[in-house]
Amino acid sequence: MPCHESVGPLCEDRGVVSASSEKSRPGLLDGLDPEQRAAASAPRGPVCVLAGAGTGKTRTITHRIAHLIAAGHVSAGQVLAVTFTTRAAGEMRTRLRGLGIDAAQALTFHAAARRQLRYFWPRVVGDRPWDLLDNKFRLVAQAATRVRLSTETEVLRDLASEIEWSKASLVSPEDYPAVAARTQRDTPAPAAQVAEVYRQYEEIKTSAQLLDFDDLLLHTTAVLEEHEAVATEFRDRYRCFVVDEYQDVTPLQQRLLDAWLGGRDDLTVVGDANQTIYSFGGASPRPLLEFTRRFPEATVIRLERDYRSTPQVVSLANQVIGAARGRPAGSRLKLVGQRAPGPEPRFAEYEDEAAEAAAAARRVRELLDGGATASEIAVLFRINAQSEAYEQALTEAGIPYLVRGGERFFARSEVRQAMSALRVASGDPTGPDLVTAVRSALAKVGLTEQPPAGGAAKERWDALLAIVELAEELAASVAEADLPRFVAELDQRAAAQHPPTVEGVTLASLHAAKGLEWDAVFLVGLSEGTMPILHADGDEAAIEEERRLFYVGVTRAREHLSLSWSLSRTPGGRRNRRRSRFLYGLIPEDHPAARIARSQGKPAAGVTARCRLCGGPLLETMEVKLGRCSRCPSTVDEGLLEKLKAWRGERSRELKVPAFVVFTDATLMAIAEQRPTDDGALVSISGIGATKLERFGAEVLNVVRTAMRS
Repeated sequence: MPCHESVGPLCEDRGVVSASSEKSRPGLLDGLDPEQRAAASAPRGPVCVLAGAGTGKTRTITHRIAHLIAAGHVSAGQVLAVTFTTRAAGEMRTRLRGLGIDAAQALTFHAAARRQLRYFWPRVVGDRPWDLLDNKFRLVAQAATRVRLSTETEVLRDLASEIEWSKASLVSPEDYPAVAARTQRDTPAPAAQVAEVYRQYEEIKTSAQLLDFDDLLLHTTAVLEEHEAVATEFRDRYRCFVVDEYQDVTPLQQRLLDAWLGGRDDLTVVGDANQTIYSFGGASPRPLLEFTRRFPEATVIRLERDYRSTPQVVSLANQVIGAARGRPAGSRLKLVGQRAPGPEPRFAEYEDEAAEAAAAARRVRELLDGGATASEIAVLFRINAQSEAYEQALTEAGIPYLVRGGERFFARSEVRQAMSALRVASGDPTGPDLVTAVRSALAKVGLTEQPPAGGAAKERWDALLAIVELAEELAASVAEADLPRFVAELDQRAAAQHPPTVEGVTLASLHAAKGLEWDAVFLVGLSEGTMPILHADGDEAAIEEERRLFYVGVTRAREHLSLSWSLSRTPGGRRNRRRSRFLYGLIPEDHPAARIARSQGKPAAGVTARCRLCGGPLLETMEVKLGRCSRCPSTVDEGLLEKLKAWRGERSRELKVPAFVVFTDATLMAIAEQRPTDDGALVSISGIGATKLERFGAEVLNVVRTAMRS
């Protein structure tokens, strides 16, 4: 078979070890900690790396790939590493290139499937490849019209999400109603109508000979499962597979991975069940947690040394995830901070969202004045609608910002002009060094020595400067870097949508922040109904996913971490909000916000107590005791409740008093539901006053903490 561009990932160096790999062998594992080294040097075969946030997983798996190649176990072209975002794939390619590995493939699931499908399509279908559908809204709207459903934007978005979830979960239109009922899906319309929209959408798409992104995985899987000759050729080419962020794999992605493997076990997976935050899209940590059941001989390594965050941030992160319920043993990673100490996390409560945003902008300005760079600061929120207040506050403070998820970098007009200018310049093989050549080419499209005044001109200049900085990175990592190679790098990044860093404070949702990190992070809007999100109430699994999302936000911070919430949405509005339940036990005892928290726990005379879950009034004595209304489900930790009862039994026998004199059943139930971890949270429970706090408080908190660690 000829080796040319259209072949894509199937084109490889057939030798076992490349010359560059041989050079990288000496000292290849130097600089890795013992656990990273064990993962990188593990024998060929199934390997599961349980990697906590900030523990160097990308470094570990790229060194593992390089080690396998250098040791002669596999050739670079036989390696396929897959992850979930173009940024992560780009980072992996950059790390591999720094280790002298150019031929190994590092792609997203969809990019890998697209290349494979494009290559095999003529053989299995016979005509021209179908075009890829960039935006399915138009076709979903046509399908909804046929079913006589609304075509309002929000309805179409929900219908599109249901179709994506169904395909990712391997659910057909025919099976959708039954599956939706069994899994209690919150459907945007009656399940039968959603199923019909799904069926019509597939019919319209197929008639137009179009593929959506999920089809890339479905069709590639079908090709490998149904065409033995194709599967044999693919499996002869690819021998070693690496999957990053394995906790986020969907049933469809797992089926494609199984088709790639074809019964083999040369597989390395890396993941952290504590960071599973995409179950709404069909993702599940089950394949990660059941990896050793599938591969009993697998090597399992745990990475818990956190090199990203200060011990103060790490401690807070451990507290957040330590309160999680129903965590399987495989997910119980406890981070150990490796950095020098830093500032304590900040907690603050504000009257309204505008005041909260203004305070964040002031603190950002302090950090910038202290030498921080804007691109190393992020404001993270639960939903995108929260962005507006922070955009306004930063604008008023004269601070540049970027909304993650906005216009794609490589789609901007100045970037397209820059790439055209660089292609023209790359035709001269006798030009100056790479960085000088890039600056010279970009000067023709607006790059000046000094930045222009603010506004659109400054944004344009920042984008061009980011391209220069990419050239500097390439020149530093590759000795023979030249303009043609840089243009190829840009083309690859554009195809993968892997943009460079552009200066400005990042505004992003917590989901969009996954996989990223900053020196300073502001977690804002941490109020009940927003974090956790209102529609998660009553669903324990959904609440735990919200907790994991909060954990992801905390672990994005390297040094400075600020957590805040507000009591009302608008200035002068009703103060009907409460801080997130996830903040209980996190705020230091001597912090002003802790005093606010304790005062919130016990209503003043004449003030109606509120349910800690839904915010509704508590009218019955037992409701006040438990801190929740009778309509909301119990959040009791049964294991903790049993341990509390056992402790109470021992103390009552020691004191020779009835058990209820120590604590009543209702009080123990309240403790097991609210799981307090400090004195402030404990005394907020009705029935626990100063006397019982002094007499039993330390013992009760010890029981709670021990149960939460087990």
